[in-house]
Amino acid sequence: MSLVELPGTAVSPVSGSMFSWVSKDARRKKEPELFQTVAEGLRQLYAQKLLPLEEHYRFHEFHSPALEDADFDNKPMVLLVGQYSTGKTTFIRHLIEQDFPGMRIGPEPTTDSFIAVMHGPTEGVVPGNALVVDPRRPFRKLNAFGNAFLNRFMCAQLPNPVLDSISIIDTPGILSGEKQRISRGYDFAAVLEWFAERVDRIILLFDAHKLDISDEFSEVIKALKNHEDKIRVVLNKADQIETQQLMRVYGALMWSLGKIINTPEVVRVYIGSFWSHPLLIPDNRKLFEAEEQDLFKDIQSLPRNAALRKLNDLIKRARLAKVHAYIISSLKKEMPNVFGKESKKKELVNNLGEIYAKIEREHQISAGDFPSLRKMQELLQTQDFSKFQALKPKLLDTVDDMLANDIARLMVMVRQEESLMPSQVVKGGAFDGTMNGPFGHGYGEGAGEGIDDIEWVVGKDKPTYDEIFYTLSPVNGKITGANAKREMVKSKLPNTVLGKIWKLADVDKDGLLDDEEFALANHLIRVKLEGHELPSDLPPHLVPPSKRRLE
Repeated sequence: MSLVELPGTAVSPVSGSMFSWVSKDARRKKEPELFQTVAEGLRQLYAQKLLPLEEHYRFHEFHSPALEDADFDNKPMVLLVGQYSTGKTTFIRHLIEQDFPGMRIGPEPTTDSFIAVMHGPTEGVVPGNALVVDPRRPFRKLNAFGNAFLNRFMCAQLPNPVLDSISIIDTPGILSGEKQRISRGYDFAAVLEWFAERVDRIILLFDAHKLDISDEFSEVIKALKNHEDKIRVVLNKADQIETQQLMRVYGALMWSLGKIINTPEVVRVYIGSFWSHPLLIPDNRKLFEAEEQDLFKDIQSLPRNAALRKLNDLIKRARLAKVHAYIISSLKKEMPNVFGKESKKKELVNNLGEIYAKIEREHQISAGDFPSLRKMQELLQTQDFSKFQALKPKLLDTVDDMLANDIARLMVMVRQEESLMPSQVVKGGAFDGTMNGPFGHGYGEGAGEGIDDIEWVVGKDKPTYDEIFYTLSPVNGKITGANAKREMVKSKLPNTVLGKIWKLADVDKDGLLDDEEFALANHLIRVKLEGHELPSDLPPHLVPPSKRRLE
């Protein structure tokens, strides 16, 4: 009896605890992770699901250091890259409308440091060595680039409304000709690649007078290869050349970029003069204003899209980590246990392309997800293959589960956060200069013409429109839609556009047009033919005088 009871008493707690653990694990798999914010969700998913895979297969030695809390919490960052004297520092000065500590501007290569321009309660400079030990800043992993880099890295902090929403990274001018042969003492392209992974926008600046892309600049652009979605190109100092020359310069720039960036899509180029001085050749003023406005809108959207960018970057990182795990485990599998390790290692490194192709076939992975073959071969030369780990499916399954389920839930949260913060845009500095008032983009043009006039702006052309109106057989002072259409289609505008014009011009919504409404319709046709957009609602200054009581 006691023999039966002893096993019973001995087994029951063990079996009970075992089944309780299994049920918890099963429950953990079924129940979705609960997060308060997108940033918190990304942080937890990375630490619990992706980081173990990265550490197991030495991802950080090959690709990118581990992410830290500051990487998930920091403000959106804009990285400025360009050859010396293309106006990078002046561009920052133009945006924030304020000098910043450490700022130097000149025709020679003046900015010889990476300067992180960030918000702070007082003006001051934080040197690189102090910056990389601050856990609140997202720069701790730059420590790996050594003193040669850290002596050329600093943070300029100052109270500024623009920097409330974004941080800007100024970089040393990329050298050309003989200058580029002088070593910087650190891997310049690798540092830029590190920043490219973490910033929200990369702005490549070109000078309209200096379009030659040096070897160093070409190397830098290639280092940004996996971040084309973040790149915007600015052709600066465009006010210093005539219109005909500007067309040639623009074409030459597009041709040069096409050879380096190697994508079928045309990269977006913003043309302008990004400083506060008078335009030297004002012929293209309207073009420059429209381009500046487009670029400002793009930068202003960064805070609102920051969570989505971090989510996107984590997905890219997870895909690369998975591929890396397959590569490392494949190399481990091919290595002999005792003899001939060194010769086998050389053979595997030389045949890495074949291993890529095999992984691609076996696991249905896109070729675009694989790291650079040449770079991977260089890094593998110094590695001890015997320390590599074999394939561990559980780690990969966890990352697959994160990509398939957790990321989808976070996407819903991203949209919810965006809807709660619709007005989260960059404010202050140059962004306020063109927001409102008569110097806002397009003010007093197109449908906005006559906005400040006492008289109705359509009135001056109304006699001409009246002559046409009375040939269209008005009844009781109004013409039918059919008669109006016969005249309006002469503009050759599409029916969708004419339909919108009709809707705007029929102010009293009676399906007929009187002489004022007909004149308004013709005015709006002229606005559209001149290349302006139609308003979604009729502006108050365009409402016919006799209808203003109705409004």
